[in-house]
Amino acid sequence: MPDTEANQACFPQHGKQASGVGFPLVRLVGVISLSTGAVLDVAMGPYQGKGSGEYGLFRRLTDAFVAGDVMLGDSYFCSYFLIAEMMRRGVDVVFEQHGARHTDFRRGKHLGTRDHLVCWSKPAIRPNWMSVEQYRAYPDELRVREVNVGKKILVTTFLSPRQFTKATLKDLFWQRWQVELTLRHIKTTLGMEILSCKTPAMCEKEMWVYFLAYNLIRLLMAQAALQAGILPHQLML
Repeated sequence: MPDTEANQACFPQHGKQASGVGFPLVRLVGVISLSTGAVLDVAMGPYQGKGSGEYGLFRRLTDAFVAGDVMLGDSYFCSYFLIAEMMRRGVDVVFEQHGARHTDFRRGKHLGTRDHLVCWSKPAIRPNWMSVEQYRAYPDELRVREVNVGKKILVTTFLSPRQFTKATLKDLFWQRWQVELTLRHIKTTLGMEILSCKTPAMCEKEMWVYFLAYNLIRLLMAQAALQAGILPHQLML
């Protein structure tokens, strides 16, 4: 954002930059449709500070998911409480396993080669952002499936190996790369990397206009893809 006092007060620059030589930064977390590429919802916040991390911002967006949806995400989102929240909403998940969690395929119910069902226990320590009542409302354990596909370990609530094979899960997770391309299109192709407004309120409006323009383009792509009998992202291949 432009380096104005108002922008700096609301969206401070990176802490490692000296005063006067940095620019205000905003962190964005969004929910993006895999089928159309449209941006369904976005949360905005400062680049750093309490509650400004990706997970903190994402907690504002959980209502974007409804029963029957599938949440596809990288290892950052593979947490007990997020999986439990999605399951409560009737939403299935496919995440890459978090690097801090050890996967032992000798445990749990064997489903196939490096494929099993396992129970995760609720963390004993309640997160600071969660109330005691919320913590108690979560189940004491979750039953999830851990499966090795290629060089990745995936965690999913799709528990049936017959209905959801390893190849199916690998195929689905590979499509997560589409979100990286979508972010590049929004930031670079549309030119949203550098904003022009001098106040936080106008910067937020500017970003929403970018998302509106982007979604209008995605609408036209979806209509064209429907007529051609292909997926919208295949129009760019």
